[in-house]
Amino acid sequence: MALGLFSFNTEYSIRPDVLAKAAEERGYESIWFPEHTHIPAARTTPFPGLDKMPREYAHMSDPFASSAAAAAVTERIKIGTAISLINQHDPITLAKEVATIDWISNGRFLFGVGAGWNVEEMNDHGVEFEDRWPRLWENLEAMQALWTEEEATYQGKYVQFERAWSYPKPIQQPHPPILLGVFDSKVGRARVARHAQGWIPISFDLARTQFSMADVRKRMEENGRDPSQLTTSILFLPVETNEDTVREALACGADRVILRVPTEDEATVLAFMDRFQALAG
Repeated sequence: MALGLFSFNTEYSIRPDVLAKAAEERGYESIWFPEHTHIPAARTTPFPGLDKMPREYAHMSDPFASSAAAAAVTERIKIGTAISLINQHDPITLAKEVATIDWISNGRFLFGVGAGWNVEEMNDHGVEFEDRWPRLWENLEAMQALWTEEEATYQGKYVQFERAWSYPKPIQQPHPPILLGVFDSKVGRARVARHAQGWIPISFDLARTQFSMADVRKRMEENGRDPSQLTTSILFLPVETNEDTVREALACGADRVILRVPTEDEATVLAFMDRFQALAG
């Protein structure tokens, strides 16, 4: 079981390159960055689980530029998105960005993806809310073609291109692992079992998460997929956690636990990392 760190990656907190280097020095297995391109000021979409959206959601830096910066100053630590809203991207451009980061990092990139919740944000990108999942699957398929084929062609409802060259190819073969970030629901687990190499459940109930991991693997078998190929990365969003809770999470059978670092100044983040360093070894 590995221990990773999630940062909201704001301009008023720790820089991604500083975070990455400090995390690697302390023995953490991975670092993770989220994505919102922007938050529409006139948003009426309710924030999931809370009455008020936390400030940091409007202040996230770009996860791909941050991942490249993190990769440039480290050698071992894995770097991932948790999660990228890929239905809001041009898949040709995003395929190159991901492949380039995997190349710069020498095969250390983990591609966490999801469909998003913010209707107005999607609309600003020309994405209708009801199309968010079909667009996600098409974008993924198109990117996989660009990563794995010498001359890639893709024809879908939302994405079309003919005989395209796209380099560099990813270091990891056939491409960086695709981890699906979805809440722990019946529909979410079914999506993971059909499409993903990994799952990033947001977990507040470890007993439920253990049940759900077993359910996903059972569904994978029913879909003719090898359940042993699935990785599970439990994302603990509350900062107010303690060592005993982290130990319990590390023992629950997932492949990694990802702790949210405080969205505070560098000194506060480094102190948080020091607090849990012994569990990262």
